[in-house]
Amino acid sequence: MALVLVIVPRFFSPRRSATTAADSTAAADTSLRSSAASAAPGVQQPAASPAAAAPSAAAASPTPRRLVETVVSTGDTTRTVYANPGAVPVAVTMVGFRELRPDHHDSLVTVESPNGPLLHYHIALGHDTVALDTVHFAVHQQKDTTTFTSTSPALTLTYQSKPDTYLTNVRGTVANAPPGASLVIDLPSELRSAEADTVDDLRNLAFGYKIPLRDVTSIPFGKLDPNEVRADSGSMQWVAARNKYWLVALMKPVKTPPGGIFRGLTMRGGPRAGKIAPVAYATTAIGLENGQFAFDLYVGPQSLEVLRSFGNDLESVNPYAGILHAVVQPFSTITMRTLLWMKKNTHLSYGWVLVIFGVAIRVVLWPLYQRSMRTSLQMQRLQPELSEIQKRYKNEPDKQRDALVKVYQAHGMSPFSPMLGCLPMLLPMPILYALYFVLRSTIELRGVPFLWMPDLSLRDPYYITPIVMGLSMFVMSWIGIKAAPPNPQAKMMAYMMPAMFTLMFLNLSSGLNLYYAVQNIASLPQQLMTTRERAKMRVTTVPAPAARRT
Repeated sequence: MALVLVIVPRFFSPRRSATTAADSTAAADTSLRSSAASAAPGVQQPAASPAAAAPSAAAASPTPRRLVETVVSTGDTTRTVYANPGAVPVAVTMVGFRELRPDHHDSLVTVESPNGPLLHYHIALGHDTVALDTVHFAVHQQKDTTTFTSTSPALTLTYQSKPDTYLTNVRGTVANAPPGASLVIDLPSELRSAEADTVDDLRNLAFGYKIPLRDVTSIPFGKLDPNEVRADSGSMQWVAARNKYWLVALMKPVKTPPGGIFRGLTMRGGPRAGKIAPVAYATTAIGLENGQFAFDLYVGPQSLEVLRSFGNDLESVNPYAGILHAVVQPFSTITMRTLLWMKKNTHLSYGWVLVIFGVAIRVVLWPLYQRSMRTSLQMQRLQPELSEIQKRYKNEPDKQRDALVKVYQAHGMSPFSPMLGCLPMLLPMPILYALYFVLRSTIELRGVPFLWMPDLSLRDPYYITPIVMGLSMFVMSWIGIKAAPPNPQAKMMAYMMPAMFTLMFLNLSSGLNLYYAVQNIASLPQQLMTTRERAKMRVTTVPAPAARRT
């Protein structure tokens, strides 16, 4: 209980911010998406959208805005808008996902940067660097392939979307490229929020990368002070920018030899909006081999099943729990996979899946809890005798220790029994931590309603579930002390802890509150059984057989 009360609020609880921050973010949105949406698939149209290049980590200011053409490619899962000049993706619309912002509730989610394209390309040719947003391309489209071709520089860039995925193969050829030439890529410096809680979404903005044989590294925008430069020169197999639910990742092509292809990542902090960091810059590079380069572009949801299919640890792009990541992440993965399996096989809503999951966890832990409670009862029965021995041998520690050991042995216990008996009570804690992160950061639960709750990943708007959780916790405590010996401290805790938990859980996800409330209610029968057993037992001094006097 102390771990939940201290560690979770200290390190992990979402902080609410002023409404003005969300409003200022919304005001930063531009007309780029609306102008891109008006373009018919496969048709180039002029648009007055800003095509400003996001500055690289070492740059001082963005490139001026210019008139661009938009090229639209429609696939099974996405609808991608490319900018020309630049030959870069501007916006990717997710088929099947709707925005949760009240002012865009009828729109499909579009992953885009408020002030320009998602990516920016530069060709480094020895001492010369060519920004591709200054180059106009000829465009050719055929089915799921869009090809950009220019004569100066002599360059061909092809995007081929993979059916039923969010993956696009990106391939390029630069004629007469000198040795050491490379493609320099600026990652998104901003990602427009499509969530109901815009501020919380901005707090989740981060860059990430994976170096072979090392854990995934995640650098939140908020950890980069304005104009602070941070770099990693390792060879990387993928680099990414993300917010709470959506991801833009550049990856080594699937089914290629092990190793990294991206030459490091340089990051720079951007301006702040109060305590929020909505902007940061990152740049990477990929070397040209015989004038050619290739990588895969993923723009889509942070779905566990989809990202795991790539086999490159991309599913860990959003590492949970900070300093406790090594402990919590395995439980988070197991918990999420269990919930997905239950959802797939029961065909129930995620709300009922959480209810069933909570009851199932309680049933599985029933024997361990029973043993723990009976150990507590036995310790309660022995306590008078243990106290008497401690008083009798107060000044003789060796004799006191030997006498206590004999009492424990006579009753089939050991001095470690009290501690071992408490361990089953800690087993649900990793699951609770895991659910905290899973329910608030997993795309599968985004916007999922249940009963009166509009979104299981957000707080209960009517605070019903945290109140039910607190009341059920109080009932458990009240039943637990009903037949116990008078203990002012235990009585005080029985009233304080439910109230403290209720206040702490008020703004946590309604799904987490639902799970915890179900856990408490499912525990009531076992608590009643233990209380009845305690009521039948007289708390008297029961001398150990070896210590009885004749």
